[in-house]
Amino acid sequence: MSQAANQARRTALRRSRRADKAFTAVVWSVGLGCVLFTLALLGTILAEGLPGLSWSFVLGLPSEIEEGGGIGPALFNSLYILVLSLLISIPLGLASGIYLAEFAPDNRAIGLIRICVEGLASVPSLIFGLFGIALFVEGMGIGLTIIGGAVTLALLNLPLLTRVTEEAMRSVPPEYKQGSLALGATHTQTIFKVCLPAALSSIMTGISLTAGRAFGESAVIVLVSGVSTSGLMWDFDPMSPGATLAVHLWYVQSEAIVPDAAAIASHAAAVLLIVVLLLNLLLRIPIWWNARRA
Repeated sequence: MSQAANQARRTALRRSRRADKAFTAVVWSVGLGCVLFTLALLGTILAEGLPGLSWSFVLGLPSEIEEGGGIGPALFNSLYILVLSLLISIPLGLASGIYLAEFAPDNRAIGLIRICVEGLASVPSLIFGLFGIALFVEGMGIGLTIIGGAVTLALLNLPLLTRVTEEAMRSVPPEYKQGSLALGATHTQTIFKVCLPAALSSIMTGISLTAGRAFGESAVIVLVSGVSTSGLMWDFDPMSPGATLAVHLWYVQSEAIVPDAAAIASHAAAVLLIVVLLLNLLLRIPIWWNARRA
């Protein structure tokens, strides 16, 4: 090899290394910028909302006129609607995703179904809220209720859970399934004993995303469950009005006439953030447990 060719090769190698370092620096800068922005946002919300926060505020009843009201019923409705929506969407989403990944034939009809599911996953929540009004409030005539909001939220999260479950099942190495079948396990046993545990991390990540989205959703709740509560702290009646913490935060910030509206909004935002973080932490426990068992 000539000296000129060696020189050209070394020059090209130096350029490649410089380009690699520059790209790595850009990626690190963008990543650190996003992390710092997120931490700054979380810090701002907590710094404004945590001082003065008390259990009497978290568990207290809201006030329409006098200052010092709490967020108890709204917080309970948030958790109640979240649990009801997850009880509906998780089984249906897992079953749909498993069917599309393991049992559905590869034809045009199934391809069309996948396109529809992906399209529904990107539909704005406001559209689902209008659908909830047409179905529950107007069609069934049940009014603004907790159960209407829970079912509408379940429909909102169902496409995302379906897609996440399908992709998680498809990401399981085929050797796992082949080894299970070779040992004499049935297809169903392979799915529940091998594939689902291997895909648990991705599935729980999808559930965490949908849970956080449902807990902080406001458009669907305003349209289908209303902006008021029953006024009781522990009201398990699914036909009661179901304003959630996110809706209460919006209402206090924009419509309320209480003197301490700004303080209530700051405290409610901090509680909303803390509960979402705790929910994500709680939903990670099955992943850690599965990893320890492995």
